[in-house]
Parts: sequence; C-alpha cells; structure tokens
Amino acid sequence: MVASASPQPVPDDARAKRNVAVLFLAQAVLGAQMPVNFVLGGLAGQMLTPIPCLATLPISLIVLGSMISAPNVSNLMGRYGRRAGFFVGAAGGALGSTLCVAALFLDSFALFLVGALCTGVYMSAQGFYRFAAADQASDSFRPKAISWVMAGGLLAAVIGPQLVKATADMLAPVPFAGAYVCVIALNVVGSLLFLALDAGRPAPRAADAPRGRTVGQLLATPRILVAMICGMVSYALMNLVMTSTPLAVVGCGFGQGDAADVVMVHVLAMFLPSFFTGHIINRFGVEKVIAAGLVILAAAGLAGLAGVQLSNFYVALFLLGIGWNFGYIGATAMLAGAHTIEERARVQGMNDFCVFGLVTLASLSSGGLMNCLGGDPQTGWAAVNMAMIPFLTLAGGALIWFALRRPEAD
Repeated sequence: MVASASPQPVPDDARAKRNVAVLFLAQAVLGAQMPVNFVLGGLAGQMLTPIPCLATLPISLIVLGSMISAPNVSNLMGRYGRRAGFFVGAAGGALGSTLCVAALFLDSFALFLVGALCTGVYMSAQGFYRFAAADQASDSFRPKAISWVMAGGLLAAVIGPQLVKATADMLAPVPFAGAYVCVIALNVVGSLLFLALDAGRPAPRAADAPRGRTVGQLLATPRILVAMICGMVSYALMNLVMTSTPLAVVGCGFGQGDAADVVMVHVLAMFLPSFFTGHIINRFGVEKVIAAGLVILAAAGLAGLAGVQLSNFYVALFLLGIGWNFGYIGATAMLAGAHTIEERARVQGMNDFCVFGLVTLASLSSGGLMNCLGGDPQTGWAAVNMAMIPFLTLAGGALIWFALRRPEAD
C-alpha cells in the first residue's frame, strides 16, 4: 500500500487525453532524434576515434547525460511544471546536435563526446513523457495513457532512420553532419508542441504539507523496488544489444542502409505494441506483462546467437523491441501506482537515475564486448548477446520473489 499523504485530486481523463495527444506527437517528432543518435553514434565514433573499443562511447555518454540529468529534470518539473522540463530537454538536444555537427567538421572526437553528453539532457526529459501522461489519469486509464504516449515512438521509428538514409551525406564530404543538422530542426520545431500541454504548474508547498517517504523507505517498498529493477533491466538489455547492432551489421558485411533498416524495425517493435500494451496490463496484470517481456528479451538473445545473417539481425532486434515494450511499460505502470503526489518527483527522479545508470554501464560494455572481445564481429556479437543472461536472471528473480512474497505492504 502507498503511504498516507494528502488527498489525491480526482483524476480528469478528458484533460489526460488531451495531454496524451500532445505527448504522442512529441514522442513522434522529438523522439525521432534518438534513432538518429543510436544509428550514427557508434558509426561516427568509429570514424572519429583511433581506438576501436571507444567507438560506442558517444552513445554511452548520451545515456550518462540522461542519468546525471534525470534527478535535476525531475526536480525542475516538480517546482516549475512538466512544460519547463520538456523545453529544457529540447534545448539540450539542439545544443548537443549543434556540437556534434561542429565536431564532425573539425574531426574532433572529444567535441563529439561533449555533444553526446548534452544530448543526454533531451533523452532524460523524453523519459518523463510517460510519467506526464499518467499525472491526471485515473487508475484504469493510466496504463493506456502511458502506452499510447509510448506509441508515438512508432512514428519516430520511421522518421529517424529515414532521416539518416536521406541526409547522412547531405553535407558531403563530411559524413553524418547533415543528419545532425536535421536533428537540430526537430528539437526547435518539436518544442513548440509543449505550448499546448495542459500540465499546469505545481501549487506552492505549504510548510506543514506532507513530504512522503524517504528514499530509503521508498526503496524498501517491494512494489517500487521490483518495478525499478525490471525497468532498469529491460532498458539496459535493449541498449546493450541495440548499441552494437549497427557495428555488427556493417562488420558482418552489410551496408549502412541495412543497419538503419534493422534499427528501424527494432524501434517499430519497441513502440508498435504500445497501442494495446495498456489493455493487456489491465486484463492480465502488470506482473504477467513484465514477465512476458523478460521471456521475449531472452528469445531475442537466442535469435542473436543463432547466426549473423541479415535475417538473424532483423528477428533478434524485432524481439528485443517487443520485450523492451512489455518490460519497460509494465515497470512504469507498476511504479506509477506505487507512490503519492508528494513523492512523485523523488520517485521518478530516483527511478530514471537508476535506469540510465545501468543503461550507461550496458552501453559502455556493449562497445567493449563488440570490438574488443575476440578478433571478429561475429565473436563480439555473440558476446553481447551472452551478456544478457545475468541481467535477465536478476529481473526474473526479483519478479518471482515479488509474486511469492507474503501479502505485505507494497
């Protein structure tokens, strides 16, 4: 049970549905920059750095920037409202892409890393779209609101990779610079959507207002702890495998266009189930949906280990996307119903700090496993997929423990 606190306001699903529409479009337009960054981050890093093991470091720094930013963006939203945090996120994305363009023209790996770190501010803010969708939603509408906002990524999955294919050589002879210029435009134009967001500004806190549970008490709550673990693992495994995919596809003899298409299929699979994930959660329960996500992630690893034909990459990345969707949306819904309004900023900031912390480690490990373990891309790709095992064991064990524990306070 959630700790006692001030009365919750009556949810207004009409207002929530309006915000879902705005956030769906934001996910589609602004979110398109993430496939661009993940397709080109490793390839540009490999071009700029003389050390192959550091090729995926730009992607790792995007996630590190998200981890560092998450508590601060959450606190900013808690004080000034969701809209302020989302504007800051778009500004971070525009600045990061501007620095990446400059780095490509100057052939500077160090500057490219700084740009990647700034891009992490956007990635952090994007992570709060799903929480913003749940703010005014009723208990029954909340899982649907979260999943519908995430479904905006379906359009982003098409827009991002197509931008890569259409604009990567637009500013030849500097590879990839054109795509990053387009990302700047996405942030500027997409940020205008937040003017229509009806999120309001938090009311001033009274001196005697309840502050909710401490971080230690929150982490001691089984539902919060298990939701965080499953969310961390779902996102980390997706990032672990996806980060290395462009390098593996190109390293196994296929083209950059093939890599972009594989990533597009992956991102489509990440967000396509979102149209019905909320309904599935309401019907079968959040724990079963998370468990299904973990099983599908394991199947993705098996598909990756089965071979390095282009069809293997498509199947593995398709399953990886679906597994992430069930695991991550399920964990988000589980977490969103486990805290009070007073605890919202603390819980969500703590959760995303931990999620992106593990994702940072996963993305750093991905490049090392892919380029530095073994002497060829096939061996590196196999190592990446084998590395999923301990993560899946952790999340699966936590979920089983939660299901078997005595019915105590959640």
